[in-house]
Amino acid sequence: MKVPLLDLKPQYKSMKKEIDETLIRIAESQYFILGPEVEKMEKAFEEYLNVQKAYGVSSGTDALLLALMAIGIKPGDEVIVPTFSFFATAGVVARLAAIPVFAEIDPVTFNIDPAKIEEKITPKTKAIIPVHLYGQSCDMDAIMGIARKHNLKVVEDGAQAIGVQYKDGKYVGSFGDVGCFSFFPSKNLGCYGDGGLVVTNDNEIAERLHIMRVHGGKPKYYHKVIGGNFRLDALQAAILNVKLPYLEGWSEARRQNAALYVKFFLVSGLAEEEGKVAFDEKNKVLLPKAVYKSDTVTNYHIYNQFCIRVQKRDELRKFLTENEIASEIYYPVSFHEQECFSDLGYKKGDFPLAEAAESTCIALPIFPELTEEQLQYVVSKIKEFFDKN
Repeated sequence: MKVPLLDLKPQYKSMKKEIDETLIRIAESQYFILGPEVEKMEKAFEEYLNVQKAYGVSSGTDALLLALMAIGIKPGDEVIVPTFSFFATAGVVARLAAIPVFAEIDPVTFNIDPAKIEEKITPKTKAIIPVHLYGQSCDMDAIMGIARKHNLKVVEDGAQAIGVQYKDGKYVGSFGDVGCFSFFPSKNLGCYGDGGLVVTNDNEIAERLHIMRVHGGKPKYYHKVIGGNFRLDALQAAILNVKLPYLEGWSEARRQNAALYVKFFLVSGLAEEEGKVAFDEKNKVLLPKAVYKSDTVTNYHIYNQFCIRVQKRDELRKFLTENEIASEIYYPVSFHEQECFSDLGYKKGDFPLAEAAESTCIALPIFPELTEEQLQYVVSKIKEFFDKN
C-alpha cells in the first residue's frame, strides 16, 4: 500500500469546477497583480481572523520580512526566535542585518519556551517571533506578558497555523503586533504557488505594511520609505477565495486523522499516552499532544504536520520508504547549528531539547483525504520496525 506524505489531487478533484472556472476568469480578466481578487481575499481574512487589517503578500517568508520592516527592525537590533523552526524565521532577521537570538523549545509543543525568553532580553532586543509550529499555538499569554513588560514588538509566525485558536478562542496572528501566514501549496490552506498574508490590529503598522508592500511608494513613484516587491498575484488570491470556506473542514479532518493515529499507536503498545517526553519500554513512540483547550473549543491543534518522536529515526524512515510510506524530517538542523549563523557564537549542546527534537522527530502523512486503512498501515509498519529492532 502506498501512503504519500501529501496528495493534493483529491482536493482539486473535489472542487474542480470552482477552481477551473476561477482560473479561466482570471485569465480572461488579464488582471494579475493585486486588484479586486486580492481585496476580496483580504476582506475575507479580516472577517475570518477578526483582525482590523489583512494584506496579501508574495509568500510567507516575505510576510515575515515585511512585518519586521514595518515594526522598524534595524541593523544591530536583536530579535528573539526559537532555535527550532523553518529557516525563514531566523533568515528574515539576518537579511535586515539584525541579530537573531535563539531560544530553547518546549518538549511537548516544540514551540518556543516562554520561560527561556526573558533571559535572552538585552538593551538591544526589539522583538520576539513566536512560531506556532506544526499547527499548534504558542503560549501567547506568557509571551505577550513578557513583551509588554519589556516594551517589545511581537511578530507571530503562523506559517503552519492558519485557523489555529488559542485559549480564549482567538485566532493566532491576532495577538501580536503583526501576524504572518503562508499559503504554500502544502499548507492546510494552500494556493497554487507562493503566497502569504500579514495581519494587524495596529493602524500605524497597517499603513506601513500597505506602503512597504509596493516598494514604499505613496503616492506611486514617491518614496518616503524603502519597501519591497511583496505584492500578491490575483490568481493566488482567487484560489484562496475558493478554498477558504473549506478550511475548517480540512482542519477537522486532520484532527480526526491525528486521533486515529493516537488510537492505533496506543493499541499497538508503542505509546502509553500523548505528550510524553522520555523514551522507555512503554513509550517507544512519543506522540504529539494538543495542549490548549477550553469549554468551547476542544482542540486547537490543526496538524499541519503530525510529528512523532522515535529513537533510530533515520533507520525507521528508511524502513518506511521501503514500504512505500512517505515521511519527512521537520527540521534536521536547528538554527544554532547552521553554518550561516556560526559567527553568532552558539555551539552544539546549547539547546538540548531542540537537539533532541531534531534527531528524533519524523512527520507522518496527515492530509485530510487519507483513509483509516492507510493510517492503520503506517502504524502497523512502525510496529513491525520496532518488533525487529
